[in-house]
Amino acid sequence: MAEPKRDMYQLPLDLHRLEAPSLDNFVAGRNGEVLAQLRRLHAGATQGAPAMIYLWGETGCGRTHLLQALAGAQRVLGPEAPLEAFASADAAPDPLPPGAGPAIVTIDDCERLDEARQRRAFQLINHARARGATTVVAAGAQPPLALALRDDLRTRLGAGLVYRLQLLSDDEKAAVLERVAAGRGVAMSPDVVPWLITHTSRDIRALLRLFDALDRHAFERRRAITLPLLRELEAAGALIKSG
Repeated sequence: MAEPKRDMYQLPLDLHRLEAPSLDNFVAGRNGEVLAQLRRLHAGATQGAPAMIYLWGETGCGRTHLLQALAGAQRVLGPEAPLEAFASADAAPDPLPPGAGPAIVTIDDCERLDEARQRRAFQLINHARARGATTVVAAGAQPPLALALRDDLRTRLGAGLVYRLQLLSDDEKAAVLERVAAGRGVAMSPDVVPWLITHTSRDIRALLRLFDALDRHAFERRRAITLPLLRELEAAGALIKSG
C-alpha cells in the first residue's frame, strides 16, 4: 500500500529566534567603557575589580540586556523574580560561600523593588562584600541617590562605580538591525531599516521584535523584506507606531 501523501511545508525553526542577550551582541555605542569593564568581570578577572557597579539610564538603553548577559535571565533579582531563587529573604543564608571563586550578583529595576526584595538586595550586597572576589552589578532608571528605596540600600548601590548608559543613536540602531539580518542571511531592501526606525518604535528591543515578526512573515510567504511589504502590513494595522 502506498504511503499517504504528505503535505510539503517549511518550518522556520531557529532561524527566527532572537539571540539571547550576551556581551558580544550588545552594541556599545557610547557605552564602550562599561562594556569593557563588564567583559573583564565576565572573563573572571578579579584583580582591581570593583565590589559594586551600578548602571542607570532610560528605557531601551540596555540595562537588562547587560545583566542577563552576565548572569542569565533566571539569576537576576528583580521586581518579579521569585525570592526563593535567591534564598530566604528572612534567614538570608549566604548563596555565595567563601572559596567558590569569582562571582557576579545582579539586581535589576532597583526602583521597582518591593520591601522584601529591597531587603534581599541589601543582604546579597552585604554577603558579596564580606565574601570578596564578588562584584554586584545593579541597574535602575535613576542614579542611586534618586531612587525611592531604603536609605541603607541606596547608599550601598552608590558606593562603587556608577555608569549612565547612553541610548543608541539611529545610526547605531540601524547597524544592529543590519547585523541581525546579515547573520540570518535575510534579503532586505536598503530602505527598510530607515523606514522602521522612523515609522515604528525607537526602542531597539521593540525594533528587534518587530524585525523578527517581519522575518517570519516574509519567510512564510517566500518574500523579501521590502518597503512594499511593510506598507502592506501598515495598511493592515499590523505594525506598531512610535510613541
